[in-house]
Amino acid sequence: MTTPVTIIGAGLGGLTLARVLHVHGIPATVYEADPAPDSRRQGGLLDIHPHNGQAALEEAGLIEEFQKLILPGREAYRVMDRAGKVLLDLPDTGTGERPEVPRGELRQLLLDSLPAGTVRWGHKVTAVQALGDGRHRVDFADRTPVVADLLVGADGAWSRVRPVLSKATPEYFGVYSVETFLFDAEALHPASAEAVGAGSLFALAPGKGLLAHREGGGTVHTYAQLKKPRDWFADVDTTDAAALAARVAKEFDGWAPALRALVADSSTPPVLRPVFTLPAGHRWERVPGVTLLGDAAHLRPPNGEGANLAMQDGAALGRALAVHPGDAEAALAAHEHSMSARAATVESDDDGFYRIMIDDHAPHSLLALMTGTEPHV
Repeated sequence: MTTPVTIIGAGLGGLTLARVLHVHGIPATVYEADPAPDSRRQGGLLDIHPHNGQAALEEAGLIEEFQKLILPGREAYRVMDRAGKVLLDLPDTGTGERPEVPRGELRQLLLDSLPAGTVRWGHKVTAVQALGDGRHRVDFADRTPVVADLLVGADGAWSRVRPVLSKATPEYFGVYSVETFLFDAEALHPASAEAVGAGSLFALAPGKGLLAHREGGGTVHTYAQLKKPRDWFADVDTTDAAALAARVAKEFDGWAPALRALVADSSTPPVLRPVFTLPAGHRWERVPGVTLLGDAAHLRPPNGEGANLAMQDGAALGRALAVHPGDAEAALAAHEHSMSARAATVESDDDGFYRIMIDDHAPHSLLALMTGTEPHV
């Protein structure tokens, strides 16, 4: 008999798992803290890679629907210095090797592919307790607890499921990421829209940078990256949007006006996100009845692989449970072994990629990486 699966977290990894389980006729319930699917913004564009993210969508039977979400022309990349000088300009070749799709629309595709009632909204986990025999009790804020025979933590960086498997906690990576938007950029912010171009922009300097991309509907979405100590915002009320915006914009004084406007003229209050990671090679001893996937298992700095790996984790776990009917432990052991190997291939150099964007030689270090040449500074 197939054991029902309890999934914590309705992100891309948890939903991919739920969908693959549904394809194989395995019952699953997803518990999500958000009160509704549209209660918060779901992030910007994702480049979905053929070997992991797209393969997961193939496993889920959703690849054709996924292809309808692709935004054409977004695989263009541009590198600038702080003065706005273009150092590298790579157009979209039209090959579609790393197609860009809106994260929110991809998540909605997965949600729509599940039977009604699969996702239980407004269930914020407060604690997870092992009961023995592989069963776990999951407590929620202001909700009735559930007992899971097979529990999967797909609940991200600050996973409430992780502590039953591991003592590891995320550590500050030394970088703040500040998210901003320019709406109707072509009309209201034409110089900034022109600077970003058709796809993605990396405007970089030592210790700081602007990572911007063109979304649909004329929106430019930016992440300001700032190499700062953890207490850098200690004297700023981060609920005061104006004060936060002023602090971030000041970091880009002297930059080309079209670049500084990406943060200084944001159409929305800036969102502050310190970057955290789990230790590279994070692993745990097998615990019956429970496992992790995605950022809950292998949180790393942003590297273009996080969403892809989470989806691949979810699809692989769903497949493992399908090919080991009646033997959940064999499926979980196989999942953890393969997930660890996949994560290791990325962990070997992901720290370096993220740091190199704003290291002491930026933007020339990233330019050298992208062109395969020696840095020229």
